[in-house]
Amino acid sequence: MLNHLCLLVLVSLGTHATDIFPEGASAPGDILIGGLFPIHAGARRPAVYQPGLSQPQSPVCVQLNKGGLTQALAMIQAVEEANRLPQLTRLGITLGYRIHDSCSDVSTALRASMNFTQDSGSSGDGGGGDCRRASGNSSERAQPVMAVLGASYSELSIALARLLTLELIPQISYSSTATILSDKVRFPAFLRTVPNDVYQTRAMVKLLSDNNWNWVGVITTDGDYGRSALDSFATEAAKNGICLAFKEVLPDSVTNPKVNSSIIQVVQTIRSNGRAKVIVSFSKPSYMRQVFEQLQDGPAQDRVWIASDSWSTSGNELAHIDFAFIGKVVGFTFKSGNMSPFHRYLRELNASREKHSSNDTNIPFLREFYHLVDSAKAEAILLNNTYSDAVFSIQMGICAISQAVADLCSKIDCKTPGAVKPWQLLDALKRTEFVKEGKSYKFDEHGDVNLGYDICIWNIRRGAIKSTNVVAEYHLHNNSITPTSQLGPLKDVVSKCSNSCEAGEVKKTVEGQHTCCYECINCPENHYSNDTDVDQCLSCNTAIEWAPERSSACQPKTLELFDWEDGFAIVLLSLAALGVLMALAMAVLFLWQRNTPVVRAAGGPLSQIILLSLMGSFASVAFFVGQPSSIKCKVRQVLFGLSFTLCVSCILVKSLKILLAFHFNPSLQEALRRLYKPYAIVLACVGVQALVCVLWLVLRSPWSSRTVGPTSVLAECQEGSYVAFGTMLGYIAFLAVVCFAFAFKGRKLPESYNEAKFITFGMLIYLISWVIFVPVYVTTSGKYVPAVEMVVILISNYGILCCHFLPKCYIILFKKQHNTKDAFLQCVYEYSQKSTGSFGSLGAEDITKKPCEARSSVSIDLSSSTGSGESSTDTVNSVITVSQSTGGQVTRPRLKRTLSI
Repeated sequence: MLNHLCLLVLVSLGTHATDIFPEGASAPGDILIGGLFPIHAGARRPAVYQPGLSQPQSPVCVQLNKGGLTQALAMIQAVEEANRLPQLTRLGITLGYRIHDSCSDVSTALRASMNFTQDSGSSGDGGGGDCRRASGNSSERAQPVMAVLGASYSELSIALARLLTLELIPQISYSSTATILSDKVRFPAFLRTVPNDVYQTRAMVKLLSDNNWNWVGVITTDGDYGRSALDSFATEAAKNGICLAFKEVLPDSVTNPKVNSSIIQVVQTIRSNGRAKVIVSFSKPSYMRQVFEQLQDGPAQDRVWIASDSWSTSGNELAHIDFAFIGKVVGFTFKSGNMSPFHRYLRELNASREKHSSNDTNIPFLREFYHLVDSAKAEAILLNNTYSDAVFSIQMGICAISQAVADLCSKIDCKTPGAVKPWQLLDALKRTEFVKEGKSYKFDEHGDVNLGYDICIWNIRRGAIKSTNVVAEYHLHNNSITPTSQLGPLKDVVSKCSNSCEAGEVKKTVEGQHTCCYECINCPENHYSNDTDVDQCLSCNTAIEWAPERSSACQPKTLELFDWEDGFAIVLLSLAALGVLMALAMAVLFLWQRNTPVVRAAGGPLSQIILLSLMGSFASVAFFVGQPSSIKCKVRQVLFGLSFTLCVSCILVKSLKILLAFHFNPSLQEALRRLYKPYAIVLACVGVQALVCVLWLVLRSPWSSRTVGPTSVLAECQEGSYVAFGTMLGYIAFLAVVCFAFAFKGRKLPESYNEAKFITFGMLIYLISWVIFVPVYVTTSGKYVPAVEMVVILISNYGILCCHFLPKCYIILFKKQHNTKDAFLQCVYEYSQKSTGSFGSLGAEDITKKPCEARSSVSIDLSSSTGSGESSTDTVNSVITVSQSTGGQVTRPRLKRTLSI
């Protein structure tokens, strides 16, 4: 309380105390700290053209700034607390102060700051216990100031820093944020306990970006601070795609005669830019009060005001504003700490004033304050005008100075006058690490203590400001905002020049306009945009994706193929499976009845080969379904070609055998008998087809391919060489034509032995189906192309299966009496009677009633070559009675012919 008592003693000195320090206060100490605070909001100067003006006149400070007053008191309280710290009491060192009023004016601040660099003026005794002050004409040398705390505004700090740099007097600002002050070449003695404006503008732009506000207005003041803040904000905004709807610059001094007209211009600009719902302001609280006063006379607007640290805590100065017409205020404030000690100090100060009521009004700024307010409300007004972030920053500055003094004075005798130089303290400040509320801090290489920012929203109820709520924190190290509570009130505000382009649209900027002003056009086909307000559409990978016009995403192209789950494929596969089962069942039946005349007449082992080849042909159908692969594409055609060629080759042998069995030209029969080698013929026919397939696979084999369409990808097999494909099918057709010719020639042979007409019918079905297949296959496209060939294969297979084997199965199972040797001989005898034209007394009706006439046709079994090449003859001994008709009598001469082929 020593310094506090000195303050009261200074009060008791009356006008003598204020002659040298007309707007401040001081207290002695071993180390003297200067303070510069905006106790008044402005300074009024006399007109330079005033008649009779013969010498410089000091400006008159106007408009008491209660916030600046509490800041000065915060320094006094911080110095008192520092003097009680162990590191100073242990050394017997005390801190003193010399506080001046800057009046928020550069010239006034420089005039007041002359006392910080001059060696003459007031002096303490250096012991810290005497409150004596020297008169203005004393020859005593004044105690030099070792450090200065201030100023508040960057414009003032820049001017003050240029002055203090001459003596390298360390300067610590508690709220000046201009980026230029971090330049240690120009301002080597400047330090601060707040971040510079680069971080504040980054934090503002981050808030704008997070809320999708890209069309904003800016209000700032003229001078180094305002211009620097505007340039920094504009640069950061441009990097993040944020456009400035307008930029309004107000005069730096509140006493400038152009202030009123500038305020009117700002209000008109705001009202004419209705889409700019967010306005960023680096202005002074007094300017914002005037702007709000005019805006509240107009229609209500739901705007968001982004307040810089210069007025974000000035809610009390704007308490009379009806914010229902203004909108919401979001402020960026510096970090704050525990305010209880300072609040307690203010209460004690007010109690001391009441105790010394006769003298307290002699302190200039306190006298003015108590003159303007009701004494009963003085304490509440001081408390309400206390800005926690400013007080915390001031206290940090004093903590840094006290720690640096302790470090320096532990090495130097600080009580010896002139032993300590300002630049020595400056060096100690740059290296010192100080503690505040349990946390350690240190100035960085730019002289800054970067703590980040608190983001607060003014709590406005019924148009009045009730409090400010911290809703988020901005972190400098990673440029991020961490919410601490809901930001809901801000989400409904839209501040854009143009409506957002939705997904599927792209922005088209009109030439000459801001990039934030645009029209929305649809993305074309096969292009998309998956976010709002994109600058260009993205392209789809047209090999696998597609997109319609105005699409927000690419869609995968449909893979088209003849799938296992396709209903048509299921039907065809079911028919193929049924065909395999039928062929297998017939093969088993024929193997069981292999020694019966029907089976032997059907070809014996050849019938088993035919059924086996049909099973292979049915199986090939499965390779036409499902995901194509190169192996499947090769196997399906080769398997069908070889298996069906084997089937037709066996039928060809059977057709030739039937024809030879009943061909009675002995010379021709003998020649053909020598050439008739059934298995050799079959092997030769299949060998030719195998050669075609091998050449096909080697030279240009089938492969799987994908044909890309607009919205689909067709997975299919390419046949490779269509010449080879046609040759394979043409060769089978050639064999079928030969079979058809042989069978057609033998169509009048005995019905019991005549398989020719069924062979003819089966080959005719095959030929017709494949003749139809060619144009259909050529003109069909899409996933059902394989189904065309599958249908033709099934028709061909079922034609042969039904025509060749079902009648025989019927006789074996249901007409067993016809499956005997006698029944076969009877049919041969009847054919002989018809062949000679002698039917005796048998009429047409009697012939039709014979067993062989009613029987289903079968073919006669002829000999087949054995593996040794010898002829194993199955001899059919037919006793053919050549009848000669005489007078209606039938004579039956015996002519026995043995047919051995």
